[in-house]
Amino acid sequence: MQYVHTIDGPLILGIESSCDETAAAVVRGGAQALSNVVASQMSLHANYGGVVPELASREHLRNVVPVVREALGRAGVSFADLDAIAVTEGPGLAGALLVGITYAKALAFALGKPLIAVNHLEGHIHAVLLEARASAGAPMQLPLLALVVSGGHTHLYLAEHTAGEAGAAPWRYRNVGRTVDDAAGEAYDKVAKLLGLGYPGGPWIDALARLGNPRAVPFHFAPIRTRDASHGKAPRTAAGASSTSLDFSFSGIKTAVLRYTQTHPELAEGIAARRRALTAQPGLKPASDEAATLCDAQTLDLIASFQHAVVGNLLRQTFAAAERFGAHGIVVSGGVAANSELRRRFHAEADRRGLPIAFPSLALSTDNAAMIAAAAWPKFVAGEFAPPALGATPQLRLG
Repeated sequence: MQYVHTIDGPLILGIESSCDETAAAVVRGGAQALSNVVASQMSLHANYGGVVPELASREHLRNVVPVVREALGRAGVSFADLDAIAVTEGPGLAGALLVGITYAKALAFALGKPLIAVNHLEGHIHAVLLEARASAGAPMQLPLLALVVSGGHTHLYLAEHTAGEAGAAPWRYRNVGRTVDDAAGEAYDKVAKLLGLGYPGGPWIDALARLGNPRAVPFHFAPIRTRDASHGKAPRTAAGASSTSLDFSFSGIKTAVLRYTQTHPELAEGIAARRRALTAQPGLKPASDEAATLCDAQTLDLIASFQHAVVGNLLRQTFAAAERFGAHGIVVSGGVAANSELRRRFHAEADRRGLPIAFPSLALSTDNAAMIAAAAWPKFVAGEFAPPALGATPQLRLG
């Protein structure tokens, strides 16, 4: 049966291949996701405890054509119905990005459709805005403070759109905080691997942290001081005190967990046992009763304390940034935004401050193509199209 469109606007095919998910989606008017198809490589990379770039690129080559066809089929549209093709330009893995870009360029050329390049990080922000537009509720007031937190990124952006039609005008971003080393999701993965848990580590730690005491191990984050690039000195406020930056650092807590396991050798047997169990049962779900039995009380306390500290740091920096820059609302997106403790504590703090906050649905928290097509909508309206020479930009920045 043909899908009945209820929202006006351009019909955009989004393609996402920045890391280990091959995704395609059809979105109308930046608000109505007619389809959103994701081919995950999670089980493949779980064998290696992390993403292997060469394998990721090979899987993208295998998946991109059938994923796009399925996205069109689910949406009930043809190639001829499309108004534009959008694709992730970066940041991401070079080889993985090139698969999506090369296919999107060929498709746009063959169809005579405009090609739109999208920053993956902007896509995560528009994952929230997509659902906000679809709900037809009152839009959040600008400027917004956006936290993009995932396995590869931990960034704070002050976001607002330029003059023009509200919502459809091009957006602009100011990067006001970033990780100086590991991203939050990367720390989750590395700590999970260290403790003998599965990959990706986020779902494992989130599920098991509920069973431990979050205050059993006192992890702390030292403040990061801003630096004067020309002199290497911390700038002074009017009162003469060094100003605290809004940057993040998660390598320290990862090392602290390692040191804890080294100074508590009784944990070694349990770590080895979990690795054997997960090798024998690769499909074991993190939230299952059987998974919980793999950890003793001391390990559960360590996991809970790690997560409590990481979420607390993300919360402090995000709300400090919102206050410093006068943000009228907060949006949180990226894979780590699916974490249940993060959502609960952020909502509680936002309610306490009377500050609107929005998260994407769980399906749009991780990498997907609906967010790419949604971010492309204001660019389409503004006529911001990619040149024929578009290439991958693995270190692409936003703002």
